[in-house]
Amino acid sequence: MRWKIPAGALIALAFLVPAAPAAAQFESPGLDAACQTVERKVYQDVRKLVAVDLDTPTDQEIRVLTAQLLHTANVDKLTVLQGVIDKQLKGTPEELRAFLKKDVPNVWMVDLRIKVGQSMTGAGVNVKNAAQVTLDNGSLDALLAYLNDGVYTARELDCASQPTPTPSVTPSVTPSATTTDAPTAAPSTSLAAAGGEGGGLPLTGANTATVVSVGGALLLLGGTGFLIGRRRRSRFVA
Repeated sequence: MRWKIPAGALIALAFLVPAAPAAAQFESPGLDAACQTVERKVYQDVRKLVAVDLDTPTDQEIRVLTAQLLHTANVDKLTVLQGVIDKQLKGTPEELRAFLKKDVPNVWMVDLRIKVGQSMTGAGVNVKNAAQVTLDNGSLDALLAYLNDGVYTARELDCASQPTPTPSVTPSVTPSATTTDAPTAAPSTSLAAAGGEGGGLPLTGANTATVVSVGGALLLLGGTGFLIGRRRRSRFVA
């Protein structure tokens, strides 16, 4: 049971070692797909982790090395490599040792090609051209160089070629010189106000003639009635 203490220490050290080069390496900011300044993503070269004599280490040391490799895959989000390592850790020490010797570069290449393809989504002409050239080359060095530097250089060219947006100006509407305003209708004045109240005008014209005729007829009837009544009283007295 005493061997578990140094093994645990080695595993903890394996998770710390990959972070040291990344922390010491300074990269200038780059542009993302939206042309916003961001921190560059730096992919580690996993070949350096397995570029050692894999025949002399013990089985426990091989597992520690594999744990270090898995940590790098997690940091760089290399999903294919993560899945393969998880599967290999369930196998025998011999199978794990053979995987580290032969298969790591090939599996890592699949992840890098996926990352290059993803960078083309919604990208500009320069990024797409640079990515296609990298995929056609196909070497690990070309893939890694594109992801760590080439994509940012091409993206700067695409962002620089985009037109600068100009604010839209809404034109003001000015009245035309030939436009004439419609005259405002004046309110009609009622002529039927009784007794001249409320500012009404006196009755004239045909209405006045009608009133005079009716008045004359009433006076005539009244005079006739008065004469008839007087004659009757004279006869009665006689």
